[in-house]
Amino acid sequence: MKSPYQASAQWENISKRWVTEDVSRNLAHFKSGSPNHKIAIWNPAANGTRYLKTLLYNLAAGLGPEDWSRLRRIRNREVGDPFSVTIDGESVCLDYLQAVLELEFIEKEIDLAGARVLEIGAGYGRTCHAMLGNHDLASYHIIDLPNTLRLSRSYLRATLDDKQFAKVTFITVDEIDDALGPHRFDLAVNINSLTEMPVDTVLNYLSLIDRHCDAFYVKNPVGKYMDKSLDGHAQGAEVVRMAMETGPLRQVVDIDDSRAVQAAVPEFLAAYRPGDSWTCAADGWAVPWTFFWQAVYKRLSPKAR
Repeated sequence: MKSPYQASAQWENISKRWVTEDVSRNLAHFKSGSPNHKIAIWNPAANGTRYLKTLLYNLAAGLGPEDWSRLRRIRNREVGDPFSVTIDGESVCLDYLQAVLELEFIEKEIDLAGARVLEIGAGYGRTCHAMLGNHDLASYHIIDLPNTLRLSRSYLRATLDDKQFAKVTFITVDEIDDALGPHRFDLAVNINSLTEMPVDTVLNYLSLIDRHCDAFYVKNPVGKYMDKSLDGHAQGAEVVRMAMETGPLRQVVDIDDSRAVQAAVPEFLAAYRPGDSWTCAADGWAVPWTFFWQAVYKRLSPKAR
């Protein structure tokens, strides 16, 4: 039977052209190469390495002591040769800077000690890496497309110790129902991938979260944008068309206008609420991207395990 959790045309194209089977076999430079430009950061060759590092430096300089402690607990961050800056002797890249900010936001609402975590669309695995580096989780399940799952498995095997890696379960989209079974999770996580899925797939995942989880952290764009000046639509009109057809929020937003972004927030909060028995416990701007928002939802009455 065809899985109800289907990839969008956008991600079928990405899996075919960029996040291929070969990526997981050689991690040497993938963070500064084209696979990670589809997973985590835009290609700085097109957008300017100077600006990327300047942004990163300024953001890192503003981190507080607790964030630096979170960062230092995440070992082996240099795997994959990321674009980095060094502050007071500590190297930091944009991926893990975001990871510690996300973790800070989550920790204000969720007790992660001994938590069971489910992540939908983990990219190369930096959120899993960050959480396991900072908390003694009971387990971490990752659901993803096959090629991306191979990459996260390879990356996490290279960065986690044996005890941490043993807590991670990798699930392809075709295995979800059988693999999850009666499992319950304290927290579900989605960062910048529900926005790249077909709407029906998004609704299926929200239903899955409603059935299996007690809290949900989401970080995604508040809408779409058509500002060609940002990258010249360098990948072509067809790639732009596919991106505009995915996700639950397809309204075009002026992402450089704070009021326009703020006006889109209520629809964001409604779109990512897993069900009627859930409430938004916290939400806010997701630094540094102008049009990204984050929220933690909680079930009003957590189900018994």
